[in-house]
Amino acid sequence: MLIENVKTPQDIKHMSMEQLTTLADEIRKGILLRDSLHGGHVGPNLGFVEATIAMHYVFNAPEDKFVFDVSHQIYPHKMLTGRAFGFVNPERFNEISGYSSPLESPTYDNFEIGHTSTSIALATGLQKGRDILGGKENIVVVIGDGSLSGGEAYEGLNMASELGTNIIIVVNDNEMSIAENHGGLYRNLQLLRETKGKAELNFFRTFGFDYHYVEQGNDLPTLIDAFREVKDTTRPTVLHVHTEKGHGYAPAVENKEAWHWNMPFDVKTGKSTVEPFGESAAQILGDHLRENMKRDPKLVCIAAAVPACIGFGPEQRREAGAQHQDVGIAEEEAVAMASGMAKRGAHPVFSTYATFIQRTYDQIAQDLCVNGNPAVINVIGSSIFGMNDFTHICFFDIPMLSHIPNLVYLAPTTVEEMISMEDWAIKQERYSVAIRVPEGEVHHSDEAYPTDYSDLDRYHVAHRGSKVAVIAVGNFFYKAKHVCEMLAEKGIDATLINPRYISGTDERLLHDLQTDHQLVVTLEDGSIDGGFGDRIARFYGPTQMKTLCFGVKKALYDRYDVSQLMRDNSLLDEQIVERILKA
Repeated sequence: MLIENVKTPQDIKHMSMEQLTTLADEIRKGILLRDSLHGGHVGPNLGFVEATIAMHYVFNAPEDKFVFDVSHQIYPHKMLTGRAFGFVNPERFNEISGYSSPLESPTYDNFEIGHTSTSIALATGLQKGRDILGGKENIVVVIGDGSLSGGEAYEGLNMASELGTNIIIVVNDNEMSIAENHGGLYRNLQLLRETKGKAELNFFRTFGFDYHYVEQGNDLPTLIDAFREVKDTTRPTVLHVHTEKGHGYAPAVENKEAWHWNMPFDVKTGKSTVEPFGESAAQILGDHLRENMKRDPKLVCIAAAVPACIGFGPEQRREAGAQHQDVGIAEEEAVAMASGMAKRGAHPVFSTYATFIQRTYDQIAQDLCVNGNPAVINVIGSSIFGMNDFTHICFFDIPMLSHIPNLVYLAPTTVEEMISMEDWAIKQERYSVAIRVPEGEVHHSDEAYPTDYSDLDRYHVAHRGSKVAVIAVGNFFYKAKHVCEMLAEKGIDATLINPRYISGTDERLLHDLQTDHQLVVTLEDGSIDGGFGDRIARFYGPTQMKTLCFGVKKALYDRYDVSQLMRDNSLLDEQIVERILKA
């Protein structure tokens, strides 16, 4: 195979067009092999194979600097920069991240990039640094898959134009985001495609960019000519490349949304080789919201490019009509829009993954909570059992959200408790509310849950014992229940508490525990630093009460093994019991 002999981009410089075409086929097979056995981004990478070969054929990395937005299109780049083993040798798949990573390749990957819309802004730093230091290299940015709709992309475009020097922004226009594109910008991209780049109305020219259009974005000779034309430009330049998402693999072309990212699958049939996961609390919540829409015309579900996170596939979105709004990859807009909708009297519910909530901290704090508008945010995947690449870790939400004033952060333990909290949050008009949607094994209960959570920060005592009290947040409640059963076998009748509220302290209950308890234990499925346990330990600081706080130590965990992570952080049930007994 040609690809196995490509150790650096220099190895392709003297290949014939026939060899480059063969190389493209091998890269595509490598992407499918890795994704079919390991899971990963399928469609975006398949669509950018030829463009990546052309970039490396024309430019001179690592002297010329490449920055890949969100890393959805980075697999071909990795294969051309000495990492093909991570795509052709299944035994070495885990050595390769799915994202741009200088830890993996300090020579060819300039930044850790897993979130979206950051590439142009990062590249302007390389641009300014080069200009100050007197360099001559090309700065090449790849942005696509809906990333232009994020606010930081606009800020980057604005600054790149201001600097006025060499920067080449490759807009990979595959007509898609993760789902379909949203926003007026993409109507202009459509107009530019339809006019082969000739339309007078041109978003990029309004910024002052030189503009070039490539219709045949999967044709190697055409792409090589286009990159040669813009190489060593002295001006900010946009190369608008029209590609086909999923190019070369029929299932990925026919269903672009479903094949954006995939679990392992059979290459011949395209069918999943993974057993269905069973129930999902997030999917159940999505079903409930769609039923609520029929009764509540004010209810609007907001997504930021990942509507499937709560079960809104294409059919469900069509059925919801105007009561579903996808803002594209723009979480800041989603939160600010939700605040404005609530102000006007609508019932907005914004749902997205915990890792993407980080991108809109200021809007939650300022646009929503300072204004006190009653919007609802569903935080999906908040758990050590969620995404595990360190650019996508989903367990920093408790320290982040629980300390925002005027935000009520709730942590249900069962589906039924989640539904009761969601219904209250939508109907009430006093608070901005976030709900930590349960992750992992789904639990049901016939318990009678409250219909009103307005009496804030009142923890629920599931069982009253003595000596030891275990307060367990959300996902870890049933772990705590098992810990209490193990303690009972040791002669300790422990109190078990479901706090429900992550953002506040039930001071009355905590005072009361001091009468007949010596130890309070907290369990949380998240970062322990600044987390829920810290709040409880701080309360008991001046008292004689001992506290033990269990969670995950703050760090950047990359592609971790969940079992090992739990063991390293003393989160296995037997480890928790052992530490309690010692205390």
